[in-house]
Amino acid sequence: MSELINRPAYLEQLLLHKDVDLVKIVTGIRRCGKSTLLDLFHQHLIESGVPEENIIHMNLESLRYRALTDYLAFYDHVSARIAKTGKTYLIFDELQAVEHWEKAVESFRLDFDVDIYITGSNAYLLSTEFSTLLSGRYVEIRMLPLSFQEFLTFYEFEPSVTTDEKFQKYLQYGGMPILREYRFQETQSTQALEGIYSTVILRDILQRNPQADQNTLQKIVLFLCSNIGSITSPNSIGNVLSSEGDLTNAKGKNIAGKTVERYIAMLRSAFIFYSVGRYDIRGKQLLKTLGKNYIIDLGFRNMLLGYRDADRGHILENIVFLELLRRNYRVSIGKLDETEVDFVAEKPDDKRYIQVTESMQSPETRERELRPLRMIPDNYEKLVLSMDKSYISSYDGIKALNLMDWLLA
Repeated sequence: MSELINRPAYLEQLLLHKDVDLVKIVTGIRRCGKSTLLDLFHQHLIESGVPEENIIHMNLESLRYRALTDYLAFYDHVSARIAKTGKTYLIFDELQAVEHWEKAVESFRLDFDVDIYITGSNAYLLSTEFSTLLSGRYVEIRMLPLSFQEFLTFYEFEPSVTTDEKFQKYLQYGGMPILREYRFQETQSTQALEGIYSTVILRDILQRNPQADQNTLQKIVLFLCSNIGSITSPNSIGNVLSSEGDLTNAKGKNIAGKTVERYIAMLRSAFIFYSVGRYDIRGKQLLKTLGKNYIIDLGFRNMLLGYRDADRGHILENIVFLELLRRNYRVSIGKLDETEVDFVAEKPDDKRYIQVTESMQSPETRERELRPLRMIPDNYEKLVLSMDKSYISSYDGIKALNLMDWLLA
């Protein structure tokens, strides 16, 4: 195997679940590093003394397995190769290529001494039939593109390059691991991102939703890219696009919110966008209306819209959102009376309120960002993240941190 670039946080998660009777499912957008993670895991097994014949590692998108399109053929092929002694590790890449694969996987669990690892590039992998069949018997590990911390170890920089300059590169190119091969060459990097994006749109969305209209899908993607971090609803998106003459159906009527909602759900299933709901901080409940959408990687946004430095506040917000997911927080947008808190981040034993802004230097901005946090009637941590390099580390008990320091903490 060629040299593999380690993603220790994810490998650690896999190893924590090793030999536990749960199917390990690694999900994430195409090319974010899932196959490499399984290769690293394979390598770890060999190094820890597992014989090669006790590892079955298949990428189901390879033509080598083109005959294994349904679960019976798949089951027969794999069972014939399972080792007679000791535990066999089954590693299946892009398993969504096999129809009703979940029946075969459940059968392997019941019939043999195996430990099963799977990747998939869309959320249909965890669709209802699967969840029903394997309910409570799988663990999902969600893989994201590179964090800023990983980005710094992935790329080689000249010693003279400052952290600020590296962060600027991260904002421009994003964190898809494949771009490392192009060493920040803009044209090739953009082409590589276009290739990944087209594959996701065609294979993970349009092939699975033949009724979807590619043009409508693209219009909605561009709208979401231009409005990351803005509060929207499917109805308002439908109205804006229809009023601009972009979206009308065959009868010339405006595209309904329901249709927009369906397209956004497809984009979520392919892990291109995440939708975040609003949480009423006083009423302590999730609200059904209005939310925000964040993109999986800023490289895609820059590829689609062109790189522009305007709107930095929302771009930084997107980065913080993804980092909170990496740190295993459940994230919502906080609503408090007429004001808004960018993020309410929760874990079973931890909750924090976070505001994100480019700078806290102007008194107006400072007041706007601090006011909602001051109004929150509880004692959980309240935090403002900005690009300021300031000696002020708190305002009346509200922590102020440099965003890059927080990302690298």
